[in-house]
Amino acid sequence: MENLRVVITGAARDFGRTLAIVFARQGAEVFLSARSLEGARRTEQEIRDLGSDRVHAFACDITDPESVRAFADGVREKAGAVDVLLNNGANWLESEDLTTADDADILATTASAGGTVLMVKHFLPLLRASQRPDIVTLVSAAATPNYTGCAGHEAFYAAKGGQAAFTGILSKRLRAEGIRVISLFPPDFDNIDPLSPAWEGASRTPKDTLTAQSLAECVTFAVNQPRDCFLSQLHFEPGH
Repeated sequence: MENLRVVITGAARDFGRTLAIVFARQGAEVFLSARSLEGARRTEQEIRDLGSDRVHAFACDITDPESVRAFADGVREKAGAVDVLLNNGANWLESEDLTTADDADILATTASAGGTVLMVKHFLPLLRASQRPDIVTLVSAAATPNYTGCAGHEAFYAAKGGQAAFTGILSKRLRAEGIRVISLFPPDFDNIDPLSPAWEGASRTPKDTLTAQSLAECVTFAVNQPRDCFLSQLHFEPGH
């Protein structure tokens, strides 16, 4: 990962923060974003405390076109190219009766799919300037046909289905340029804090729930494959 330039959305907390820390620890230059600049800067400081100063924090609401454009422009000012765009940011909505969920929350959740499209659109010129461009999207098992194991609202299922359809056609259309489009479809997983003692000691047996460590290793595995290897989708068996 040394000198890889990696853009990560939704990096203030949860798995986005985990990915930012994992990539930074492996030597990547990280451009991380969150809806609030304060949240992004918290993760930035955690990475700096680990000894890496090749980290940059931005505010970006992926559902706001102006915010996405400003994020891309800010990264462009610091780097002439981006090697990995990691689409992690998405709005979560808990499952409840469809008729009781707030209309604004439903639209904000489904807008996550459009936000992924905007991110790719505005970062594509920076990816095209790279010698090894990858677009990685954390979709969800919720986008798998007939999957019912996700606790998300129907709007979350709709958003993830949209992401899956977008990345599927994108993979085919960008392949001729050598741009790999990699989508991961994990079930619910245990997102252990990467800065806690539990990170190294977590049990990862066949009987355990999928861990953030294993999922992050799948991401780095896919990115590190030779350029003739196009892993378009990584699916996971759901837990028992």
